[in-house]
Amino acid sequence: MFMGEYQHTIDSKGRIIVPAKFRDELGETMIVTRWLDGCLAIYTQDQWLKVYENLKRLPSTKREARMYTHMIMSKAAECDIDGQGRIRIPSHLVKEATLEKNCVLVGVSDHVEIWDKDKWDNYYALASENFEEIAESLTEFFE
Repeated sequence: MFMGEYQHTIDSKGRIIVPAKFRDELGETMIVTRWLDGCLAIYTQDQWLKVYENLKRLPSTKREARMYTHMIMSKAAECDIDGQGRIRIPSHLVKEATLEKNCVLVGVSDHVEIWDKDKWDNYYALASENFEEIAESLTEFFE
């Protein structure tokens, strides 16, 4: 399980340190892809297979399903941890998430997200402002 929030910088080559707590669970090779709300998602290889299996279940005759699958799969890339605990994020993904310097890595249960810090701060402020209403609207999904 991934949880917590860590601030790091991304360098001009697209390298960012993956926190040690995340590295242990992610393994040496992970999958990074475009994700929702303007961030990137990092998955273990095992968790990525679950994402892939879920995408395969979407009806290929539905345009929205094809579009969603294309957005996730076409941007996905394998990334390896280097000796300094960093991954190099491909430039197309850096651009996709508008990562410039200050970033936030967020543990989100089954994956890790990489956010531009300003984008994360705005997102978090919005979510915090509406936290109780959001919780009430999701009550039916909790046991």
